[in-house]
Amino acid sequence: MQGTSRTPDGGQSPAPRFAALHVPAYRRYFAVNLLSMTADNIEHVISYWVIFQLFRSPTLAGFAVISHWVPFLLFSLHAGALADRYDCRKLIQISQALFMSASVAWAVLIMTGTLQMWHAAVILMVHGAAGVIGAPASQLIIHDMVPRDELASAIRLNATSRYLAILMGPAIGGGLMVLLGPAWGLLANVLIYVPFSVFVRRAPYTGHSGAAGHVRSSSVRDTMRTALGAGLDPRIITMMVLAGASSFFVGNAFQAQMPGYAEILGTDESGARYSILLAANAAGAIVGVLLLEGANILRPSVRTAIVCAGLWGVAMGLFPMAQSYPVAVALLVIAGIFSITFTSMAQTLVQMLAPARTRGTVVGLFLTAMLGLRAGSGLTVGLLGAYVGIQRSLELSSLMVVITAMGLFAFDARTRRARAAAAPASDEAPA
Repeated sequence: MQGTSRTPDGGQSPAPRFAALHVPAYRRYFAVNLLSMTADNIEHVISYWVIFQLFRSPTLAGFAVISHWVPFLLFSLHAGALADRYDCRKLIQISQALFMSASVAWAVLIMTGTLQMWHAAVILMVHGAAGVIGAPASQLIIHDMVPRDELASAIRLNATSRYLAILMGPAIGGGLMVLLGPAWGLLANVLIYVPFSVFVRRAPYTGHSGAAGHVRSSSVRDTMRTALGAGLDPRIITMMVLAGASSFFVGNAFQAQMPGYAEILGTDESGARYSILLAANAAGAIVGVLLLEGANILRPSVRTAIVCAGLWGVAMGLFPMAQSYPVAVALLVIAGIFSITFTSMAQTLVQMLAPARTRGTVVGLFLTAMLGLRAGSGLTVGLLGAYVGIQRSLELSSLMVVITAMGLFAFDARTRRARAAAAPASDEAPA
């Protein structure tokens, strides 16, 4: 294995293709984590269908989205501090237990015919809590598995598994509903979570191997105060602003509006055109990873992440302007490629530049921006769309992402000039 450095701290020699998968521990982690994420999406598919059939409540459907993202907005920082303070394996186990409990609860209530709206609301909140508790810990544990040289590859592949799960979840979830019915399909889904839980229980990784002995502070609040009080690297702040702007203005709210875009472009009776539009973005992300990992191009850097985010905004802004269906699909695929590129780079830079001792808290803060602020896209794309139309709202929201990227690019250029003036060029670490 030819492990060579491709980090934001200097090394530029090529790494092996799909570098992180050369590490046996990460290879196993990737597989079982993908299964867990797929189970998460399977539960969404089945439970949302049941909610629609039983209640036909737009309010409950909206709450399903809110309950998924608002916990990341409110509690990601706390979850990150917990990951800094405690064994990450235990936090992931708690997360997995909550996920499985949610599936069991859905199944029992559906099977007994006693599911009510308040039951659904509670289970949705449990599911949201499970996601936020496990997210920072599942990021930190990767640092114990792979060398620093392969970390960018590991983070990028980890991000890709989310898109793979989005593609696989509906297919498997639909199949389980047809074969077993909603209740038994959800019970079967519990088994899909099991491999990740077993892996974490047996793995020797705590997520703190590089944290200088991992000395605990007296409380979670102290951990957060330590991380934020020490001051964040300007490059981390730039990536948080970039991720936050892309999530708040566009996020994934356009997915909820996809039936409307499909109708504008011309739907068919089978719904195949709608399904293809829905999957095009995720397919583009997978293509992007295959290109990045297979060709070993685009070393993680602040400037590259900003440019790719701007290009993502351009592609998303052009999508609602498309007059033909093939062009619309192509734009969504292109957007998916740029999306996985800039988000994986941003995650890589944040995790590699954060101090090891407070990495979880910093990652939690980043997740607040990248995932939590997606709740805002319901306003910028969804609510605004009710007044100006879903095409114009996505165009305007995407334009704000492009403007933010341009502003951050100018800020980064000034920062680079300031660093160059303050230190010899040979001492400056590329970013």
